[in-house]
Amino acid sequence: MHELLVRRIYDKELPAGYRILIDRVWPRGMSKVRASLDIWAKEIAPTSELRKWFGHDPEKFTEFKEKYLAELDANENTDKFINEVKSALKDQDVLILYGAKDQENNNARVLIEYLKKKIK
Repeated sequence: MHELLVRRIYDKELPAGYRILIDRVWPRGMSKVRASLDIWAKEIAPTSELRKWFGHDPEKFTEFKEKYLAELDANENTDKFINEVKSALKDQDVLILYGAKDQENNNARVLIEYLKKKIK
């Protein structure tokens, strides 16, 4: 099986693979052509309320993670998303792309952990 990777969409060199943007809001200054996405999975992103509450505050990250995981478990789109990722992994690496400046405390880090537990 291929790898599940997390990358910031603004990185200059992104590896080849199936590209999934997992932010609810389109990354500022990023053209759709340059993004070259296979899917924009905004329905899997944290809700606007959770995203605004978190505000990328590292001190809130632990609580954000718990709340986002609860949202993923309750989200009717999660199973379909997991199946799409599994299917893509059969043929190529999958890049989970995000726009946040903080590369450690963001929704992509939470989602990748979640996916790795669900896809075995």
